[in-house]
Amino acid sequence: MPEGHTIHRLAAEHLRMFAGHPVAAESPQGRFADGARQVDGRTLREADAHGKHLLLGFGDERRLHIHLGIYGTYTFGPVPAPAPVGMVRLRLAGPSEYADLRGPNACELLEPGEIKLLLDRLGADPLREDADPDQAYRRISRSRTTIAALLMDQTVVAGPGNVYRAEVLFRLGIDPLLPGRKVTPEQWAAIWADLVPLMREGVRLGRIDTVRPEHTPEAMGRPPRQDDHGGEVYVYRRAGMPCLLCGTEVRTQVLAGRNLFWCPACQPPHA
Repeated sequence: MPEGHTIHRLAAEHLRMFAGHPVAAESPQGRFADGARQVDGRTLREADAHGKHLLLGFGDERRLHIHLGIYGTYTFGPVPAPAPVGMVRLRLAGPSEYADLRGPNACELLEPGEIKLLLDRLGADPLREDADPDQAYRRISRSRTTIAALLMDQTVVAGPGNVYRAEVLFRLGIDPLLPGRKVTPEQWAAIWADLVPLMREGVRLGRIDTVRPEHTPEAMGRPPRQDDHGGEVYVYRRAGMPCLLCGTEVRTQVLAGRNLFWCPACQPPHA
């Protein structure tokens, strides 16, 4: 599933392509035909991201809500747009470019009350200026759930996914199985302070890079990572391989339905 930096990039991309212009909207697949008709010909005024949720505004109080989920993808190109290929849920076309959305978990028009319900259940987004990390810590500090699971809970922290949670815990030497109630205020402050610039860099680059300058392939004289995920990381998808820092075998286990990766030496078990 795309992590929060991808959705913030999509918001910026929609503004770049369509802001201030009437857009043509259609649903070649047909599953969003009524919603597309209500958007068709309207001008994009806002594009905002909250965690993994994209909200597009077309001049009234409603918002077009898009959540990619596991299978959702976007493709972009110049106009005139070619005939749709595959199950295109929504096509938006502006003066010079178009965007095709396929396979999203959600593509719907929300009324103001529905928007509020959505936003109220989301946690703090490290990429938003209005985020409240203290609110997230209040949830974490009362929980018996592991910090690794809590970082994936979008009602606690909105945006980070499997990569960011594994990598930030490694970078700070925190045991991923540490219960939330045992996470100190100092540890949480360090986690938040690390997530913010890491995710901002993800927005800038369009990929997740988490290794520090002294641990890049060039600095360490090692081959670059070969993975379809892209980006240089410490532990994500490196199960069974030696830790880049200490050489200990990177471990993995399923936690909250996702594969967790960590180094048992660099992230020793909590007492």
